[in-house]
Amino acid sequence: MLLVSHMRRVRAIISGRVQGVGYRAATATEARRLGIFGWVSNRSDGGVELEAEGPDDKVTALLGWCEYGPPQAQVTKVKVEELSASNTDREFKIL
Repeated sequence: MLLVSHMRRVRAIISGRVQGVGYRAATATEARRLGIFGWVSNRSDGGVELEAEGPDDKVTALLGWCEYGPPQAQVTKVKVEELSASNTDREFKIL
């Protein structure tokens, strides 16, 4: 039996020491590895924001990765907001 994954889109705001440590590039690499579409960007408050869309299990895996990020990062919080799947992104971009 073939299982079809439910598509999920989230916005996540990551707080802590996440700028200047390669967080965006590492996030993009991980998202692309998982086959997730969306974007990641620095925020003016020192955090990082992303939107990610893909199969539910892959988005969940990316959010789990975001809890830690790359080795130099020190993540203190990941706030996640569920969004409606848009199916418009075709890649994962660093903004």
